[in-house]
Amino acid sequence: MARASAGLAYPDRFYAAAAYVGFGGSPSSSVGSLSRFQNDVALLLYGLYQQATVGPCNVPKPRAWSPVEHSKWTSWHGLGDMASTEAMRLFVKILEEEDPAWYSRVPESVVEPVIDVEMHKPESESAAVLATTNSNSLLEPKTISPENGVMVETQDKGIIMEGLGSVGVYDQWVAPAISGTRPKPRYEHGAAVIQDKMYIFGGNHNGRYLSDLQVLDLKTLTWSKIEATTTTGSPDSSTSLPVAPCAGHSLISWGNKVISIAGHTKDPSETIKVKEFDPQTYTWSTLKTYGKPPISRGGQSVTLVGTTLVIFGGEDAKRNLLNDLHILDLETMTWDEIDAIGTPPSPRSGHAAACHADRYLLIFGGGSHATCFNDLHVLDLKIMEWSRPKEQGPTPSPRAGHAGVTVGESWFIVGGGDNKNGVSETLVLNMSTLVWSVVTTVQGRVPVASEGLSLVLGSYNGEDFLVSFGGYNGRYSNEVYILKPSHKSEVQSKVMEGPASDSMAALLPTNASRDVEPESETAPDGKVREIVMHKAKSETLNIASEDENRHLLAAIKTEKEELEAALAAEQLQNLQLKQDLSEAESRNTELSKELQSVRGQLVAEQSRCFKLEVDVAELRQKLQTMETLEKEVELLQRQKAASEQAALSAKQRQSSGGVWGWLSGSPPENSES
Repeated sequence: MARASAGLAYPDRFYAAAAYVGFGGSPSSSVGSLSRFQNDVALLLYGLYQQATVGPCNVPKPRAWSPVEHSKWTSWHGLGDMASTEAMRLFVKILEEEDPAWYSRVPESVVEPVIDVEMHKPESESAAVLATTNSNSLLEPKTISPENGVMVETQDKGIIMEGLGSVGVYDQWVAPAISGTRPKPRYEHGAAVIQDKMYIFGGNHNGRYLSDLQVLDLKTLTWSKIEATTTTGSPDSSTSLPVAPCAGHSLISWGNKVISIAGHTKDPSETIKVKEFDPQTYTWSTLKTYGKPPISRGGQSVTLVGTTLVIFGGEDAKRNLLNDLHILDLETMTWDEIDAIGTPPSPRSGHAAACHADRYLLIFGGGSHATCFNDLHVLDLKIMEWSRPKEQGPTPSPRAGHAGVTVGESWFIVGGGDNKNGVSETLVLNMSTLVWSVVTTVQGRVPVASEGLSLVLGSYNGEDFLVSFGGYNGRYSNEVYILKPSHKSEVQSKVMEGPASDSMAALLPTNASRDVEPESETAPDGKVREIVMHKAKSETLNIASEDENRHLLAAIKTEKEELEAALAAEQLQNLQLKQDLSEAESRNTELSKELQSVRGQLVAEQSRCFKLEVDVAELRQKLQTMETLEKEVELLQRQKAASEQAALSAKQRQSSGGVWGWLSGSPPENSES
């Protein structure tokens, strides 16, 4: 069985890679060879190896008549002052790109390499360098520069932080070094996190659905593949089958299991199937549900709310867009179709959904067959009513195929596209104030500006990290990007200026919207800062006079009256809308009756037309018969004329004496004599 390179930390991982390539000082180093790589890759590996083990190039430039040594010196010298730790990381990264399965062929015993002293330094100097490299003495903290230019701080020159801890900047997407064999590029896959491991299942690549299950260890950022099977039948007589490929499904973490729900398959079923993956047994199983399940679909949103899953929208197997709402109780596995009041979002797929305060379901964006949306809808799960709250901040651009994840009260939206280009902005919505803001903007065609990417939330040392994988923006991606957000979910004393209906505070319960500490205010930069007050001053503020209380009470009454007036206006408007709806239904009924009448007339005309067609066919047949009779009459007339002509000729011959008279030359008798 292949071993994962996550078992080795730096610099041991680098030494293992160097031994595999051929830089080791033992016979085992012959496992790999620079000859298997292209010349430019081999020279780069050589330069990185020398930079990591010796340091910056400080040897004279070789003579021009030695082109090999000259090329090696140029590769090493071109690295400049690159840190040793960075050279080690890049060495391993390039090797993994050229030979992803290299670690599975490395012997169990890895010997630290011997420095090439023939070309570079005397033996005494190289030994001193090697002793310094492997010493346990603490070095000064060093800052390294990854390929994307992001500065990452490390604790020691000889130690590289792994996993999510390697990301040292906030609000910037970083492509960290990833170990192991990368999954096949894809989009429209599912992703979920369980115990610091991100599970990737299925997806779409070149129009083909995938069925593999990949795992990324977030502690070490190492990929591994799980050979999972599907169990069918009862536990006593179960059978194992291959996993069916799918795309456009949703993965949800539930306890220590992963739930896969809905999705497009090659042979779609009539209704949604719910499957469960057990990381302990590496098996998929289909869960039995009760009630009326929704029709099968893909591109829907599935949101975990307490112990229930809320499913909205999607696209069925016949490419019909949906906007229906269903709830699955995970404790009883019972389906329930919800008929909410208010105006729901238009039918769509590829949207994002989130839950706020275990009560409000937010739906953002998505697309139809020709249009992408940027609208925000809120469903109050307590009263089952849709609404369109007023948003503030920069207006998001329309998009579909994006991904979202919540961090406290912040809802991060990443990627997506508008059928023309990928969206480069990473947005965040404060779900309490409904204020949009831009976290960062990427440049160029990068995976985080793709459609169908996945986004999960991980943690390291108490900090949150957003982990993105895959997507499609002209090409399929299998890259991992990480962002460490700086947004904090803190309660603000002043949610937003303006009427309460302009923000989510109007939708929250009264106690929740007013349970705010008075010792905080909003700073000009939008962040909440605490006001430190003197003890005596705070005690003075706590003693309110009767006048202040009366003013406060009057203000509350005024606000109450305004709210009641606003409520009355809303009720009046609602009543007017109901009347308009009733009139529209009445008009619809009349139009339906008129349509039925027109349809009856159309049927009568169709019947009359059919009869006329039959009459025309009969007349045509008679006409053909008459034409035949005319031809026969004409033939008989010709025959009659011929007969009369023949009789006339015979009579003339008899009256002329016949043939013998003509032969004897006797003249014909004169009829006058």
